[in-house]
Amino acid sequence: YHDSAACLVIDGKIVAAAQEERFTRKKHDSSFPAQAIGYCLREAGVTYHDLDYAAFYEKPFIKFERLVETYLAEAPSGVRSFILSMPVWLKKKLRIPDELRKQLPGFEGRILFIEHHEAHAASAFFASPFESAAILTVDGVGEWATTTIGQGQANRISLSREIKFPHSLGLLYSAFTYYTGFKVNSGEYKLMGLAPYGEPAYVSLIRENLIDIKEDGSFRLNMEFFNYCSGLTMTGDKFHKLFGGPPRKPESPLTSREMDIARSIQEVTEELMLKLAGHARAVTAQKKICLGGGVALNCVANGRILREGGFDDIWIQPAAGDSGGALGSALFVWHQLLGNKREADGRNDFQAGSCLGPSYDDGAIEAFLEENKIPHEKCSEEDIVRKTAGLVESQHVIGWFQGRMEFGPRALGSRSIIADARSPLMQQTLNLKIKFRESFRPFAPSVLYEMSNEWFELTPDDKKYPSPYMLLVAPVRPDRRKVIPGESAGLSGIAKLKVVRSEIPAVTHVDFSARVQTVHRETSPLFYRLIEEFHKNTGCPVIINTSFNVRGEPLVCTPQDAYRCFMRTEMDFLVLGNFLLDKQRQPAWQETSDWRREFELD
Repeated sequence: YHDSAACLVIDGKIVAAAQEERFTRKKHDSSFPAQAIGYCLREAGVTYHDLDYAAFYEKPFIKFERLVETYLAEAPSGVRSFILSMPVWLKKKLRIPDELRKQLPGFEGRILFIEHHEAHAASAFFASPFESAAILTVDGVGEWATTTIGQGQANRISLSREIKFPHSLGLLYSAFTYYTGFKVNSGEYKLMGLAPYGEPAYVSLIRENLIDIKEDGSFRLNMEFFNYCSGLTMTGDKFHKLFGGPPRKPESPLTSREMDIARSIQEVTEELMLKLAGHARAVTAQKKICLGGGVALNCVANGRILREGGFDDIWIQPAAGDSGGALGSALFVWHQLLGNKREADGRNDFQAGSCLGPSYDDGAIEAFLEENKIPHEKCSEEDIVRKTAGLVESQHVIGWFQGRMEFGPRALGSRSIIADARSPLMQQTLNLKIKFRESFRPFAPSVLYEMSNEWFELTPDDKKYPSPYMLLVAPVRPDRRKVIPGESAGLSGIAKLKVVRSEIPAVTHVDFSARVQTVHRETSPLFYRLIEEFHKNTGCPVIINTSFNVRGEPLVCTPQDAYRCFMRTEMDFLVLGNFLLDKQRQPAWQETSDWRREFELD
């Protein structure tokens, strides 16, 4: 459906996982994950014959039942959508077992289908460091469920409460994503980033007209305002009249109206997530919670659950969206269906820093550079760390390509673009010259874990707290903030970007928040050493870390992808393993459609 992925689990260990988009270069690719599967098998050195089970993250016939029932209930208004969707269902989506057998030649094991929210819950709990915990999954929709509450204990999960389609927090948020001119299933994080520029002017309007929220977090949507059950859009005419006009056209200028709408739906989402988490705590009596499903990527809401939800600890699946369903399905089979033991220590999760994708050693990188006559400097690992830290300090923008690629939407120090967080100009430079994206979008800080509480307030008690997967938003500490001059305090909208708000302005959002990644020596040794060296030089243990890609493209996977991105942008240097590339020494870039493929296939 979207974010197709594959994961391989061997004897309970997550050996490999990757999204198909990284190989096809088609963002949010929904096609069969043939290349992702091929990678996973190569990484483990196994073949299709060695597989015992193939697990799929949904039950297609139950989902089809929901679609047909929904169309019948909405008839005749949904006839166009029905006609468009039926061919792909009848030809492909109802034939998943046949498709799996066809795509996995030689596979003789069993094919299993896991309920969508069971897959989310399994990915959230079984990969977590907890022996027992409450589980909350929230997304658009699976078969029927859109929200579930349950708990995990040792090697078992059980889901006891659910909210069913069409009542969906994920689809509500996506409706506002669509209405404000962003793309559904990929632009939700833009809406979250836009929210701090606005005021909560529409909260009452949303609560009074669109959603009825109960104290336990259960809710119902007023479907008169939405069009996603039967139409080809998310919102209908009644929704548009309520908010004073049609949806914003994509790429048109943003106004204070869109900013206020973004802020309002974000506040409603945070309120609802807090209530749902509180109810999960009440019905399970658990002191820890695991989050999964696409809405668990709303890191502002996650930060509030950590600080205000009443739990001792929280763990969020790094691939919380549908790509994580592959990982959850595999772990569900291993633990829940086969009954294998799971021993959690309460501290270390089972996801290995979520660096589960392909890696390229110096031999492969050097072969690529030499074959394509790309100017480069070969360094020792020590020199790469030292030189890169110096380049960041001197205000250069660097592509950083090291080790295994990340699984999930966040760059965590393997496929990253890095720069100096202390620069007041770097946020706009990166957005406009490197990422080619909207100027309002904030960047994330990567900080040495041991010093994180000296810069950010992740928890209310001012203690260090791990956030290795960049899934928690926290305020910058007051003593790191700058006093805003009187004339700047009254700025509104995008004009707020002009204000230097802290010692690390490039990663401080307009509400003094930051989407924090804590970097740990154990899981990210080289990235840790780089920031450590930068701290030694500057006294600051924080750098900018944004995903190594440009707008509209997936995270880079191969050295070829990295070089192409480097040459297409105004990036200054590229680090590929132990090789340093200076933009000034590179030949003029000529776009060749088959350049990457030729080398990769060789």
